[in-house]
Amino acid sequence: MKIGIISGSVREGNNAAAVSQWVNDFAVKRNDEGIEYEVVLLSDYALPLLGAAVPAEYQETAQAAVKAWSEKMASFDGYIFVTPEYNHSVGGALKNAMDYLKPEVANKAAALVGYGSLGGARAHENMRSILGELSVASVHTTVNFSLMSDFENMSVFKPNAYNEVNANGMLDDLLLWSKAFQTIR
Repeated sequence: MKIGIISGSVREGNNAAAVSQWVNDFAVKRNDEGIEYEVVLLSDYALPLLGAAVPAEYQETAQAAVKAWSEKMASFDGYIFVTPEYNHSVGGALKNAMDYLKPEVANKAAALVGYGSLGGARAHENMRSILGELSVASVHTTVNFSLMSDFENMSVFKPNAYNEVNANGMLDDLLLWSKAFQTIR
């Protein structure tokens, strides 16, 4: 079974890549039998704004980016979305990327890892609504990293060990649900 760890920020100098790598390293160390993890950086996909006109000279590139994103997301059995909280919500790039999907992610499970002043909790609320519309089940347990206590100077990721309890619970739920959803796809 393959689980995608989606690093949901495209902002230069973002913290999502470091948080996503921590999630990947933590998950791999658990050594769950038959489970593969892959970090996917949203910033690697130059997705155009859904519905916006794309200049003719960029249409082929834009179509290739959308196709690559769609195929990558379809290749997973479950997801861990790592999302910062921007203005009490998910970032616009992640929302836009999700708007390109439906059949690729439907009837799969997802977990949420956030970071921000309140650990990304409000971004998680938004993601649950988005995922619900895409027929993706989100597990209850989340991991919430505080910019105040899990980052040095709000930029160098130094997570506290207590986050591992929620990470284990989140992964337990995600793997259970992802296996169950395989039976209906």
